[in-house]
Amino acid sequence: MEDADLEEIRAQRLAQLQSQYGGGPPGQGDPNQQKAAEERKKEVDDMKNSILSQILDQPARARLNTLMLGKPEKGRMVESMLVQMARSGQLRSKLGEEELISLLERVGSQKSAAVKFDRRRAALDSDEDDL
Repeated sequence: MEDADLEEIRAQRLAQLQSQYGGGPPGQGDPNQQKAAEERKKEVDDMKNSILSQILDQPARARLNTLMLGKPEKGRMVESMLVQMARSGQLRSKLGEEELISLLERVGSQKSAAVKFDRRRAALDSDEDDL
């Protein structure tokens, strides 16, 4: 094969992959795909908000919104947990503020394991190398 033929095949394959997976430089994708993705995200957010308004009373919803302002990761985790509980039928009635607080305490008690690294035992100190 000549170099020109090889380059042409590479260009065709690259174009095929970009069209298939929406590749290319960020921000230069198909505007229709971007619009569709934004609409899907909006629909998911609306559905999530609808479910949360059905399962939480006003004070509990206000507390969850306050949590979202202070700790967004924890707030999103609690929101997804509540939506999952509602979808699976674990919630029979609206949650009040006290029930939400107990749920938040349970989530807060689940701490991630911290990794401790003792430099003295690992012998990474360069002070002893100078002897």
